Amino acid sequence: MELRRIFDTIPDQFDRYRPRYSRELFDHLINYAGIGPGKEVLEIGPGTGQATDPVLETGCSYCAIELGENLCGKMTGKYGSYPNFRIINDDFITHDFGGQRFDMVYAAAAMQWIPEETAFTKTFSLLKPGGVLAMMLTRSDYRTPNEGLYNKIQKLYDIYFKPEIPYTHGGFRYSAAPEYGFEGFEELHFHGRREMDPDEYAAYCGTHSDHIVIPEPGRTQFFEALRDTVAENGGKVVFEDTHVLYLARKPSEE
Repeated sequence: MELRRIFDTIPDQFDRYRPRYSRELFDHLINYAGIGPGKEVLEIGPGTGQATDPVLETGCSYCAIELGENLCGKMTGKYGSYPNFRIINDDFITHDFGGQRFDMVYAAAAMQWIPEETAFTKTFSLLKPGGVLAMMLTRSDYRTPNEGLYNKIQKLYDIYFKPEIPYTHGGFRYSAAPEYGFEGFEELHFHGRREMDPDEYAAYCGTHSDHIVIPEPGRTQFFEALRDTVAENGGKVVFEDTHVLYLARKPSEE
């Protein structure tokens, strides 16, 4: 199985434990892009809606495209009653959107799964003139608030972290947008904080794609060791989150 498809095996766990994004980020994005009734928005790879609610609730015409069948079903169960909600169960890379164009295309922790040239050229073609491309991700620091615990957890990684499929998607060049015709590129940071108890932390780790593909019995042993280590060292993990928002715009027609 492709690593990008592995999330579809854990829709409920993914929905419960994956981090959400800051309200300040969405306030800025919605204002910047002018999103509201009458505007058409596409979300790429929404998962189970970690970045969906604030945009959908503006009353815009919201469309999502989600690769995972189970994730798509979870999205439909959560948002299907919204009259402005629509979702496509397909691969963004190959899907034909026909003549539809959007005022904003955005992706939360999903862009890195798409080859760079496809990601930028296809989003550029899908945007109306003056439309906004928004890409977001979360950088989580749990070393600074928990130095001793962090070091103990790293030793567990040395012992147990042996995924069958390596993660190789960390080098996506978000700043390359201007090379594909976008203008006004900027990177903005917003901050948040999370705390997890031992069970929550182990379950959260179990939503990382390369953690899911650790073969048994090592995977279960790894998550049990993570849980026990947190329980024995203060009983919580603190994350200092930086929510990164990348913005770019398709030039307006003269």
